[in-house]
Amino acid sequence: MIVRALITFAGVCLFWQGIVSVFEMAPYILPGPGAVLEALVKSPALYAKHALTTAIEIVLALLIGLAAGFSTGVLIWQSARAERWLWPLLLASQAVPVFAIAPLLVIWLGYGLASKITMAVMIVFFPVTVAVVEGLRRIGPYWPEQAKLMGAKPWPFFWLVQLPASLGTIGVGARIAAATAPIGAIVGEWVGASGGLGYLMLHANARMQIPSVFAALFCLLVFTLSLYGVVNLITRKLLFWTEER
Repeated sequence: MIVRALITFAGVCLFWQGIVSVFEMAPYILPGPGAVLEALVKSPALYAKHALTTAIEIVLALLIGLAAGFSTGVLIWQSARAERWLWPLLLASQAVPVFAIAPLLVIWLGYGLASKITMAVMIVFFPVTVAVVEGLRRIGPYWPEQAKLMGAKPWPFFWLVQLPASLGTIGVGARIAAATAPIGAIVGEWVGASGGLGYLMLHANARMQIPSVFAALFCLLVFTLSLYGVVNLITRKLLFWTEER
């Protein structure tokens, strides 16, 4: 997998450089891979500092979003009344653009980590909740009925049978969350922040330092792919009894 990823990356860089060379694009419009690499090598500590800030925001938001989404999904699956009240709110939260909420969160929660984490949690929360509900509902009514006949208690049966059986679908939601969590953090940093890759992109773009913008994007890409790989590995380890392994 790593070899294929490196080959794909090399192909993209060659195609990218070909476009820059053929159309003779200026660096302030579309810099080549060499210019981006030069910007990274020139100030590695700067990118590492801002990347660490964004990474903290994304990881915390992912953990909070997974926990909140799992709890809400179990509640909706368990209670029809909760489903009637919560589903409209969940759908309404997805109808509002994130760019419309980001300025309000900055005003309410400040320029620190809280507003960025909240924004990312709002993006992560919905797919995780839907995946949990759909995963638990796929079990069907027969297993719980058989468990009752055998004298099994509801919650031990849930943790030992129903939850493991639904991990495949829940894992899909977790992988989607890992891929989309950076969106909320970056949008929050664009609106108002004192650090992070989004903050770095915004200031570099204002100064027409486009290679620095692409360098920050590259750092974000590497971290997002790494985070997705970790989540994918964890979900595959949890599904060790299935063919998906």
